[in-house]
Amino acid sequence: MLQPIVHYGIHFLLPLIIALAFFRKQWNIAYLIMLGTFIIDLDHVLANPMFDPNRCSINFHPLHSYYAIGVYVFLALWKKTRIIGLGLIIHIIADQADCWMM
Repeated sequence: MLQPIVHYGIHFLLPLIIALAFFRKQWNIAYLIMLGTFIIDLDHVLANPMFDPNRCSINFHPLHSYYAIGVYVFLALWKKTRIIGLGLIIHIIADQADCWMM
């Protein structure tokens, strides 16, 4: 019961908090961009079965791999890609929280 609350809380509330705290002038655009990074979940369609509640996404799906996470951290370092990088990192944090709660 707690796992979905934590997962979706991180997915939706953490980007909002970061957008309001660090991108105050354009918080709404920053928030929408960070929510848009959910698109990395498209790599779940490559898995069989597509959804397994007992599987950790981290380092299983290609866009959730350690190599991809390194790219996301790299994106967060530059101003032009920072919001995208932060959104991707937040997504990974939410998925890692699921792994810890299994």
